[in-house]
Amino acid sequence: MEQMPIINIKKVLVANRGEIAVRIIRACRELGIRTVSVYSDADRESLHVRQADEAYHIGPPAPRESYLSVEKLLDVAKRAKVDAIHPGYGFLSERTHFAEAVINAGLVWIGPPPEAIRIMGDKEAARETMKKAGVRVVPGTDPGLSKEEMLAIAPTIGFPLMVKAIAGGGGKGMRIVRTMEELPASVETAMREAESAFGDGRVYLEKLIEGARHIEFQILADHEGNTVHLFERECSIQRRHQKLVEEAPSPIMNDELRAKMGAMAVAAAKAVHYVGAGTIECLVGKDRDYYFLEMNTRIQVEHPITELITGVDLVREQIRVARGRRLSFKQEDLQIKGHALECRINAEDPYYNFMPSVGRISTYLAPSGPGVRLDSGIYEGYEITPYYDPMLAKLVCWGDTRAEAIIRMRRALDEYKVMGIKTNIPFHQHLLNNQRFLAGNYDTEFVEHHFEFAPEYSEDMEQVAAIAAALVEHVNRQQASQIVRRNERDTSNWKWLSRWERMHR
Repeated sequence: MEQMPIINIKKVLVANRGEIAVRIIRACRELGIRTVSVYSDADRESLHVRQADEAYHIGPPAPRESYLSVEKLLDVAKRAKVDAIHPGYGFLSERTHFAEAVINAGLVWIGPPPEAIRIMGDKEAARETMKKAGVRVVPGTDPGLSKEEMLAIAPTIGFPLMVKAIAGGGGKGMRIVRTMEELPASVETAMREAESAFGDGRVYLEKLIEGARHIEFQILADHEGNTVHLFERECSIQRRHQKLVEEAPSPIMNDELRAKMGAMAVAAAKAVHYVGAGTIECLVGKDRDYYFLEMNTRIQVEHPITELITGVDLVREQIRVARGRRLSFKQEDLQIKGHALECRINAEDPYYNFMPSVGRISTYLAPSGPGVRLDSGIYEGYEITPYYDPMLAKLVCWGDTRAEAIIRMRRALDEYKVMGIKTNIPFHQHLLNNQRFLAGNYDTEFVEHHFEFAPEYSEDMEQVAAIAAALVEHVNRQQASQIVRRNERDTSNWKWLSRWERMHR
């Protein structure tokens, strides 16, 4: 490939909100680049608005009228005279039409080529592209077949199966089928749900990999075709297909499997002429067979754990590549150093089926100290609204070993105090004392099937709780404050660490 001319980027519009907007602003500041943030009515006092050099109002809280409005974002870009746009994750980050609109406006798109976004965002196109590139995909039918064709092919794939919507996401248009008798009704139900949710009722069949681990590989590529992977992340701790905890490296990985999967990830990225930061997501079965699942054509929520074990600033590399520069390292320059964990801190009540929580943060005490990183978009006095994703922050801890990273995360969670709303901090504290998790013995169904946390609430229990809350108001206030007690353990952290290290020698 011909070398791309170096582009001078002096000002960047961050087309996002919350912690990822703050993260991008920080990277730009270190590079001497001015930043422009956008905000809705609900985000007028947000941290990303305060930290940017300039901020522009773009409409009411509803995302379709603000953060998803291409016209409004490009209008701000024109008024602020920016050179480039960074989409972060979510919202418009994986929308081909937005990337094309940015480029057509004469601006630098800090992301992959629109064609790569289009191919990898279409399950049918992505699957065919990967198969042609020799990348292993989960056995299944080609997307777009009729119901009758799928029923005829299903026995050759084998049960259990998953019915999945072509345009699906977040578990919608998805059904697990264990017998041939269940299949016709499941296909019809998935088609109706997909049509309702996405306006596209097409589905396909895929082999269900039971007991699977969700492993993803971080990719970086430049305009000259240089492509590397920055090792794997384990993302199997999920609830309803939403990630809660990630760690790097994966507890199940060995050098041979890492080399094979890393080469597969690089091949997948090269197959679509990828540029920038992206993630190849895979399923790994109990037998350690691995399959391509999908590609996320953007920076990931969990990118900080990769940064901590490699020493690479992924957002800075995104910007460097967008400017036309080569990657600042080669594959052989990268190595894993230590272990990192990330806990997503959400405004949710884990004691009540993870019900979203809203309100004003009355007290905010952030953890710190050796090996602790907090990517946050909140502060004391900040109002949590119901309009956006409930994730407030990402608590990330690093250690020389997995055991040390876990101990640091326990300590950091004990220090973290968010009062005025409910958070899922108690869930994370409970998880980090679970023996199966400590042993690295978990899969994507762990939380739903093997992890008990909150008791089931019956109607009688709710009535009793309501009466008790009314009579004992100060107890209710303590619960709402989310003051979390430290876990009392019969073994000290250092004794536990010594035992763990002896077991893993």
